[in-house]
Amino acid sequence: MRAVLILPMFVSAVLLAACASDPLPDAPTAPAIAPEAMVATIRAAAGDADDELAAQPLRDPMVEDLRRRALQAEQARRYQDAADALDQALAVTPDDPAVLQERAEAAILLGDLAGAEAFAHKAWTLGAKVGPLCRRHWAAIGQVRTARGDATGAASAKVQFDACRVTGPARY
Repeated sequence: MRAVLILPMFVSAVLLAACASDPLPDAPTAPAIAPEAMVATIRAAAGDADDELAAQPLRDPMVEDLRRRALQAEQARRYQDAADALDQALAVTPDDPAVLQERAEAAILLGDLAGAEAFAHKAWTLGAKVGPLCRRHWAAIGQVRTARGDATGAASAKVQFDACRVTGPARY
């Protein structure tokens, strides 16, 4: 009888031991960066040199109104409203690199790092490969990769960022 009682306890102990495992090693964690600080860094990185090439396309008035609404919402810390306004603008002009970049920054504010990188990369793909907006694209990508702990990817973004600065021709 005693063996009958010990056997279920033994089986239970073996099953519990099988379920237990060594804890996984801690994954490297990226430094916690406030989304607002990330966006401020991206915007500051763009700069605005007078001696540099920068494309400035004509804007659709409806898109400009939506961009203004997005900026006002962002300033009021209503980040989802800002993203929604930019999504409406993208419905009108889906290939506008500036709106895509602003949407990338709104995604960062919402904590959507994958979306932010995708918007910034699409903006760079469609936009001019030089100038302040180009630097914003790569600054955003670099910030996202840094936040993820991807040092190699961030370094690659920095190389692309540096390639965005091209001075205009000398004027005599």
